[in-house]
Amino acid sequence: MTLILFILILGLIIFIHELGHFIFAKKAGIYVYEFSLGFGPKLFSFRRKNDETEYMIRLIPLGGYVALAGETYEEEEPAEKEEKKDKKSKKEDTKEEIVVPEDKKLYNKSFLRQFSVMVAGVFNNFLLGLLLLFIIGLAYGSSFSTNELIGLKEGYPLYELGARDGDKITKINGKSISDFDDVLTQIAISGEGKEITVTYSSNGKENTSKLKPTYDKKEKKYFYGIATKTINETGPISALKYAFYKFKSIFKQLIIIIISLFTGKLGINSLSGPVGIYQVVGIAKSSMESLLYLTAYLSINVGFMNILPFPAFDGGRAFLLIIEKITKKKVPLKVETIINNIGFILLMGLMVYITIKDVLNLF
Repeated sequence: MTLILFILILGLIIFIHELGHFIFAKKAGIYVYEFSLGFGPKLFSFRRKNDETEYMIRLIPLGGYVALAGETYEEEEPAEKEEKKDKKSKKEDTKEEIVVPEDKKLYNKSFLRQFSVMVAGVFNNFLLGLLLLFIIGLAYGSSFSTNELIGLKEGYPLYELGARDGDKITKINGKSISDFDDVLTQIAISGEGKEITVTYSSNGKENTSKLKPTYDKKEKKYFYGIATKTINETGPISALKYAFYKFKSIFKQLIIIIISLFTGKLGINSLSGPVGIYQVVGIAKSSMESLLYLTAYLSINVGFMNILPFPAFDGGRAFLLIIEKITKKKVPLKVETIINNIGFILLMGLMVYITIKDVLNLF
């Protein structure tokens, strides 16, 4: 069941992402060769009547792509093309060649249309995340956390520092805290079981102290003794507010994580790949609400990562497009290819490392 849910969740997120590229490409009049879910050997494919696109499902469900005409610039001179054509074998000459009109190629479209195709997958992932969060708020109620402390227990670290119910936690390690999501993010960045600096407001007076967690042998967890008040609401308006509230919170967490990775506060070992996601799915499968939230979180995560201006990501391609718009010069094919290949190799290397690390953590 965990494996099925894992494939369904990733499949939905990938499908929605690629569907964004596909729809915007079609609307822009761009020739689409393939719409593929997964990588590796082809398992199944079909074509619709009067549609040039081949739709397919491949063996490895860890990605997908939409193959567009004119994704890279054709800079070869006509003479060079003819010379290459003459060198083809007779077997290759017998293959049916698809001749795509110039006006149906990506690079011949306007900047706005090209840019919209690049970022459409990200837009769809964000939209899916918002929709699922709205469904959670509608079906299970909307919960808005605050920074007001509640339920503090005697014997727990924060209580022993002098904090009481009704006080407000304002900072952790010098970073502003507005709700419990901020608390969890700052604790995660600090590292499991690490001492943190907490600032809380009591009767208008701010108190700052070092807070060392307590290890609970029974629960096998570290406890800081921090809990905040939650406001629960129902109804479609509250569900809509909840969707944007959680979206903003997740997006903020992802920004902090990326910054922390670059500044060295977080190490690569803190990241998880497909194996880590599989484990989380196994934990979340007991609750439909948890599965919906996990799917929303992963979809927003995929959208966020893809918008980063890194080679091989949608954001990297969009960034090159912006450079072209500013400089009014097309990025040479060789340069673009080298940049994307380097980015892809680095990305695959990171994925292999993270996957090996996740597998080793299972034992």
